Amino acid sequence: MGSRILTMKRQAAELGRIRTGYSRPNPKPDGKPIPVRSKTFVLTSHSRDYVAAAADLYGGTVEQWTPQGQNVAQWRVITKATELRAILPQGDPLSQSYEFWTGGGCSRRCDGVTENISGDPCVCLAKFGEDWHERSPKQVCRPTSRINVMLPDLPDLGVWRLESHSYYAADAMAGGLDTVLQATEGRSLMPVRMWIEQRKVVRNGETKNFPVVMLVPALPKLRHALSGPISTAAALDPASLDRPAIEAGPAVVPDYAAEARMCQTVEDARAVWRRANVAGHVARDGSDELSQELGRIADDIGKGIDTQTGEDRGDDEPGPDDEGVYDGEFIEDGERDDEPPAAYPPAQWPTAAVPGGGRP
Repeated sequence: MGSRILTMKRQAAELGRIRTGYSRPNPKPDGKPIPVRSKTFVLTSHSRDYVAAAADLYGGTVEQWTPQGQNVAQWRVITKATELRAILPQGDPLSQSYEFWTGGGCSRRCDGVTENISGDPCVCLAKFGEDWHERSPKQVCRPTSRINVMLPDLPDLGVWRLESHSYYAADAMAGGLDTVLQATEGRSLMPVRMWIEQRKVVRNGETKNFPVVMLVPALPKLRHALSGPISTAAALDPASLDRPAIEAGPAVVPDYAAEARMCQTVEDARAVWRRANVAGHVARDGSDELSQELGRIADDIGKGIDTQTGEDRGDDEPGPDDEGVYDGEFIEDGERDDEPPAAYPPAQWPTAAVPGGGRP
């Protein structure tokens, strides 16, 4: 068995990104691309095949695209989908922090109390006070939420990363996800619905409109989200959780009597009873109706009666006497105590011959 580096994160392959905006060219010479808030989801990837599959599924046109500030071309599709069905992987798929990015990369990453890169207290809080998040992103860190989801109807095994910089979306996303993780302990997949919700807020007399990505468990009832881990099959088909279980049909009991009538010897008929006993279809004391019938069939076989027609087969072998004993038969030394003596047909097996009493 292989070994792993214990401090290494075991992350699934990132197949692409899920975005809520895009940029369009600026008509001004040398102008920066103009950001556009999208009412539908935008999927981007380095693989054209993934984007083409997304376009087939969600609508839209595949186009080549280069992210702002980068020089490596990717592919994207501005879909027609206002909602996505996805699956949360096991564990905690949400990562959140306050981040400040410059041309040199991420210069600050904070949890709201401690700035993790320098180890110093939160810079924005110390500088601007409790309402620091209302300031321009050029001055303070931006709330950044990243969540990995799987899109089960697209190719290959991997995750698509959704990134949001909404302060309100960060709070709503974390609260809903933590409730589910508390129930499942992150030990199972979880189907979810994601959609873009347009919201507005009035602050200091000014109305601001902004999109929020909502993410909730996609289950028939709330109880399913809170009742612990679910199976992979249920994650792929959540509706199955609300379907009634298929009741098992009545057990089919073999026709032991018909089998016994096909036997040619008493021992073979006795073997049929043993099988029925092991299967739990006859009682050990032989008091049930099937045991009685099997005993009568064995008795007929011992008397030379054709159990199929009821006629005497005319065998030369003599039948048992009034005591049920065949001439010339005896019990050999060492015969098992739990086996009825061979001298007795099933209908006349003595109770003492079977452990616990009764017929065989």
